[in-house]
Amino acid sequence: MPMRTLSQPRNRLKSTWSELTTGPQGWLLAAVLVCLLSSSGGLLASQAAQPGGQETSGTVSAAPKGQIHSVPAKTEIFLRLKTPVSTTSSHLHEAVEAEVERAVEVNDEIAIPLGAVVSGRIARLIPSSSPTDRAVVLIEFNSLTLPGHSAIPMACHVSEIDNAKEKVLPDGTIQGVLASELPVTLLNSAIDKMEKKTGGTQQSQQGGGTWFGSPDTSINYAAGTEFSVVLTKPVEVSGQFKPVFARQIFATLKESVMQLLEQAPRRVKNKKGDRGGPTNLVLVGSRQEIREAFKKAGWTAAQDQDANSLWRTFEAVVKGKGYDAAPMSTLYMYGRPEDMAFEKMLNTFTHRHHLRVWKAPAAADGRQIWLVVADHDNGFDVRPGVISHSVDPDVDLERAKVGADLGMTGLVAAEELVSVSNPALSGVTATGGKWESDGRLLVVDLKLQPAVSTP
Repeated sequence: MPMRTLSQPRNRLKSTWSELTTGPQGWLLAAVLVCLLSSSGGLLASQAAQPGGQETSGTVSAAPKGQIHSVPAKTEIFLRLKTPVSTTSSHLHEAVEAEVERAVEVNDEIAIPLGAVVSGRIARLIPSSSPTDRAVVLIEFNSLTLPGHSAIPMACHVSEIDNAKEKVLPDGTIQGVLASELPVTLLNSAIDKMEKKTGGTQQSQQGGGTWFGSPDTSINYAAGTEFSVVLTKPVEVSGQFKPVFARQIFATLKESVMQLLEQAPRRVKNKKGDRGGPTNLVLVGSRQEIREAFKKAGWTAAQDQDANSLWRTFEAVVKGKGYDAAPMSTLYMYGRPEDMAFEKMLNTFTHRHHLRVWKAPAAADGRQIWLVVADHDNGFDVRPGVISHSVDPDVDLERAKVGADLGMTGLVAAEELVSVSNPALSGVTATGGKWESDGRLLVVDLKLQPAVSTP
């Protein structure tokens, strides 16, 4: 339902703000609204990393016979849904499939390759029938199919839905949010109270409408949604699997990269010159090759900050949904803003993967080198003088996430972790969030793509 236009906007806005900033949750929503209306250094500036992870290794080719590996219990496996799951359209006992998006290694050999398929069914499904009910879904995955092999039994449970607003319980049950937990409910209630005091018509009482739309508490995961499972029992697998990209970059390329990194900035800065998170990736390729790789990996280019993008950001925060092209604050390297910015989100603005890319003053064999600062937002951080996203301090996990996503595209020639002198090991972001790292950078050499001619 379209938002209703308020009469006497200035007076009503003041009354609405008063209503919003009172009550047990008022301080949080007020902080969010102030942040969204502030300059670009607030909520949109942050540094973080993905919860849970492992360094990337891609695989594709398989031989039917090979060494037998025992993948131990408690191993985390990163997956991507092939089957959409929804409490509004899926059915109990419906089959569900997902594919492995990060290879699992045992004793430095690939045991579960990229693209292996995990299968199961929806074992529990409860829609949200009222604002006080939580939607619930439980997916039981029970078989694993490696390329060139028959399905084998496996026992696991879902451990996390990446960038989701829903909570995963210890047994793998996915629990939806309540309407009262979404800012839109508080906002609608505050405006209705203000309308009642001023003699206006309560829109929410006419046909069940609300000022900013009804809160959506259903669980909806499209194909491509990323999540992880944890093995509850060991699984025996066999086969030989080769990486889809090389584990080392060419020697001449590495020499050029290492020469650049000797002088390259170890950390990014904001406009005031405050240092932030570390440089943690290097990309080799053209601007177009980088854009195509991230697009294929499911990342979206960030939009410029304007009235429309700020309104969409406000909507995403208030309604508790994602906005995968939200503008980012500007950060600086080599004294200039980023050349490109990409992000990945699901169904909440609170959590997102995002990165910034700078063109470096160097090339190798005619191919451009780029420096990247990647991080993961995982909540809100409201402290005296600071309103921003909160950060996961382990930025190496986000480095692995980016490498894994690009590795799945088929557009990567090689990836290699490199060590540098005077590494950035710990610090704080420009907004004060702590981070730590082993100081290494992941070099991603993209495959050379034919130049696209323009008419």
